[in-house]
Amino acid sequence: MTISAQTFAFVADHVRRKSAIQLDAGKEYLVESRLLPLARAAGLTDVDSYVATLRSGPTAARGLEDVVEALTTNETSWFRDVTPFDALRQHILPALQAAPGGLPRLRLWSGACSTGQEPYSIAMILSEAMPGLPLEITATDLSEQVLSRARTGEYSQLEVNRGLPAPLLVKYMKRNGSHWQVADELRRKITFRRANLLESPPLGGPFDVVFLRNVLIYFDLATKRAVLDRVRGALRPGGFLVLGAAETTIGVHEGYERVVVGRGAVYRATNGPTLPHQAPPSTVESLRHPVRPAALSSPVLSRGAGLK
Repeated sequence: MTISAQTFAFVADHVRRKSAIQLDAGKEYLVESRLLPLARAAGLTDVDSYVATLRSGPTAARGLEDVVEALTTNETSWFRDVTPFDALRQHILPALQAAPGGLPRLRLWSGACSTGQEPYSIAMILSEAMPGLPLEITATDLSEQVLSRARTGEYSQLEVNRGLPAPLLVKYMKRNGSHWQVADELRRKITFRRANLLESPPLGGPFDVVFLRNVLIYFDLATKRAVLDRVRGALRPGGFLVLGAAETTIGVHEGYERVVVGRGAVYRATNGPTLPHQAPPSTVESLRHPVRPAALSSPVLSRGAGLK
């Protein structure tokens, strides 16, 4: 069974207008596989009937939000890609501290945060690096469904095995039945909000640092430029933007300077502080392969092979 051309065109247009995600021809299978569970939950047997109902029914607005959420990619893990977290601790923090006025507090925005592993990872690394620094993290996503999960701070054993070093697991999480619960002290540092990158930036700024990783790759050039412009307006002078490894501001927006840090790069709002050049060893990697005491060597606490 395949969806009709009319259904695909409607869904692709709606998703593009609401999220800027491009669903090109050839993605019909993706639309059908993501929407079929919604159709069956509504008592319908196929996606064409489901979309037709949404287009004319009294609950169309909520149903169309569900369509956008179903077609939003929510891939995440703890300390994903490692390099951005090392850049935050080793380069960005020292640069912000060295700027005029220092760093009395750190305000950070984690955009497209999915189920919360990124902002919780950020909170852990900053709590380790600067335990006395007042920290305010605003974490946003388009999907209220994933935000609801993130707010609970509860993760399965399989989920914590995806990148969370054992010492941080036992320090910042506690057992809750068969799951792990993020400690209250860490959760209090993070505010989760629903936000669309096509609209105004969230409350909580101006921000010293913005993490917006693996999002721009889904947008066309005009949308990338518009999003980067909104982010630039939400950054304080000299603030830093952290993108995914395959993303850049070069040739897209002139309000940022690319700065090489270690094995990657970050983007500084122009006229900001200078980054230091020397980098200490990776915090995350040292935590992943520590000399562990006996208490951390049990199978339930050791880092699994992961899925990524």
